[in-house]
Amino acid sequence: MATTVAEVMTREPAIVQPDQSLAEAARTMRETDAGDVLVVDDGKLVGILTDRDIVIRIVAENRDTSAAKVREAFSAELETVTPDTLIDDAAELMRLRAVRRLPVVEGSEPVGIISLGDLAITRDEESVLGQVSAMPSNR
Repeated sequence: MATTVAEVMTREPAIVQPDQSLAEAARTMRETDAGDVLVVDDGKLVGILTDRDIVIRIVAENRDTSAAKVREAFSAELETVTPDTLIDDAAELMRLRAVRRLPVVEGSEPVGIISLGDLAITRDEESVLGQVSAMPSNR
């Protein structure tokens, strides 16, 4: 059974720049089959952008996603873990901070991302959440 984040994280997560359009970021999410992208500026992780961020902060306000920039919607307050973080510690951090994803960093450089679904599969693949998380996407 996996014990560290490095064993279950998604490596090479999708990355966008703060000055990219939200439409470009959404296309990146679609192409990588992910509900999030990491926001990097000058090689440093500065935030995370989720599909929910786009909907709540831009679409719900009737703003144009082609004109709006990533910097207008991403979440800059981040909790991160390192590859050697124990899975139980990552799960507890997600619980305490009420987040579904944690960027994985070495220094300030993103090297992966771990999601609630990754933890569900690792902890109990037969659980409902583990089974749903293991299903192929419905693009």
